[in-house]
Amino acid sequence: MSFRVTIKDYRFESRLFMQRSVQAIVFAALLFSVLIVRLVHLQVLAHEHYITLSDDNRIKILPLPPNRGLIFDRSGLVLAENLPSYRLEITPEQVHDMDALLDILASLVNVRDIDRQRFDKLRKRMPAFKPVPLRFHLSDEEVARFAVDRHRFPGVEVVAGLSRHYPYGSMAVHAIGYVGRLDERDLQRVNTSSYSGTTHIGKVGIERTYEDILHGNVGYGQVETNAEGRILRTLVRTPPRPGQNLYLTLDTRLQRSTEQAFEGKTGAAVVIAPDTGEVLAFVSLPAYDPNLFVNGIDTATYNALRNDEQQPLFNRALRGQYPPGSTIKPFVALGGLEEGITHEHSTTYCPGFYQLAGNERKYRCWKRSGHGKVDLIKSIAQSCDVYFYDLALSMGIDRIHDFLAKFGFGTRTGIDISGELPGLLPSRQWKRAARDQVWFPGETLITGIGQGFMLATPIQLASAVATLSKYGQRRRPHVVFATQQPDDSGLTPLQIAAVPNAPIMNRHHWDTVIHAMREVVQGARGTARKISKDAKFEIAGKTGTAQVFGLKEEQKYNAEELAEKLRDHSLFIAFAPIEKPRIAVAVIVEHGGSGSAVAAPIARTILDAYLLGPDSVLTEPAS
Repeated sequence: MSFRVTIKDYRFESRLFMQRSVQAIVFAALLFSVLIVRLVHLQVLAHEHYITLSDDNRIKILPLPPNRGLIFDRSGLVLAENLPSYRLEITPEQVHDMDALLDILASLVNVRDIDRQRFDKLRKRMPAFKPVPLRFHLSDEEVARFAVDRHRFPGVEVVAGLSRHYPYGSMAVHAIGYVGRLDERDLQRVNTSSYSGTTHIGKVGIERTYEDILHGNVGYGQVETNAEGRILRTLVRTPPRPGQNLYLTLDTRLQRSTEQAFEGKTGAAVVIAPDTGEVLAFVSLPAYDPNLFVNGIDTATYNALRNDEQQPLFNRALRGQYPPGSTIKPFVALGGLEEGITHEHSTTYCPGFYQLAGNERKYRCWKRSGHGKVDLIKSIAQSCDVYFYDLALSMGIDRIHDFLAKFGFGTRTGIDISGELPGLLPSRQWKRAARDQVWFPGETLITGIGQGFMLATPIQLASAVATLSKYGQRRRPHVVFATQQPDDSGLTPLQIAAVPNAPIMNRHHWDTVIHAMREVVQGARGTARKISKDAKFEIAGKTGTAQVFGLKEEQKYNAEELAEKLRDHSLFIAFAPIEKPRIAVAVIVEHGGSGSAVAAPIARTILDAYLLGPDSVLTEPAS
């Protein structure tokens, strides 16, 4: 048996080991060099860049929304305020079974289907670690019930905040407006950086027109967060600046009295101080409760408002365009005097109708038996249509248009409430452009009594009669008269843009028309003589009855045979006292019938409420 012995080559193995060791050391040195180079790049060369990125991940800038400015009436009563409000918020990542949690919460607080639907939509759009509101405006009782069982609901919190509230509910809503949640359309009309953190914005009315003043300036808080974005501490805080307060020209007592005077009727009324253009009352009825819109109105309630035949959402005082009817006659008469077409003693015989030469059609007077021989004073006092048919024909549509335009008919008054419509003051040019038709003489006749194509808004009528009461001195209607800084008790009056006066030189012409309007109320045969009973001041006014549809030549109007929506509108314009006017008013009652029977008594109530003072203490605001 033989054995084979292998002798190791220690020198070779030693040399191989050394080679491998050197290679490993060199490779390690290269790796370490790369690491050193990278560290030098990160810590020295790119230090500023990466420290900035690190701070951006660690430090966040959070917006702090400002408190919205308050709205007061002329005497300091609060019309729009910010009330402490409790909302229920849930942090989704801390809840294992959301449906079960919502069911249990519903036994403690009132959680409606709309609340759950809104919560689900918000939850899908927000990170799971951020709280999502479930309910707004928790009652004290609901807060107390939840507090007792708070330990059972991890991730659920009651958070205090401020919510817009309108203490008088629907009163003056069409002037004040309301706020609602920001949507995409709202963001298109504002500077989005100024609305960081803000959830509500003015939607209509004063709340919208003066949004920039009411909103305030956003503040910012610099906070430190962890990797998941949760706030650890606040580093720096720049407080927001609250919005400015607004003081309105509205008189709450008069506003309430005016709304009550309608007794449930549909219509509008605007009351103006002729010396200043201040709007003392702004009524559009029916109205609605703006508090419904603040935190989102449910679909059923909104559809009920939108589909209501009486259109409570419609601002009649600003956007209602009605035939002015006979309320236009004092202005047409003034134009006839100023243009030298007629004078106060010129007479026209009224047999109850008027006919154009060579035309068999009869344009009826409201009094079928006729007024007989009437002059300008009587024609206004008794509202004779035939006199104004004749005067309108003599003036012609061009002079009628140009003269009425001086009082603001056919144009917006410029009142500081958004959404105003201009009405319609027809002319040859308008008809050619709008209908591609020529103007007919018969259309001139009915324009002279405020019918046909002509349309006016209640705010236009109130502004026009205020101008007439001041002998052509026009003032722009406005609802806001001053602002107030949140940290200052002083008021800053707003500068109201001027409007041109009605340039009528002969004061006697004004006296004649105003005397005729006095006879409407104070005269023995005036159409509104009934409202002068026991009056402690003299009223100048003019009744109007505007047709909703045209009658055939021999057809007689009988309100009892017509559906209510086809009955005439009732109108009345007035100012008082005559010598030194302090108030001008325009009233429209939709489908109310005779202006003397319906609109005029409402106007008398308004005049009494303002000029004679309150008979009783103003009722408390609605809760």
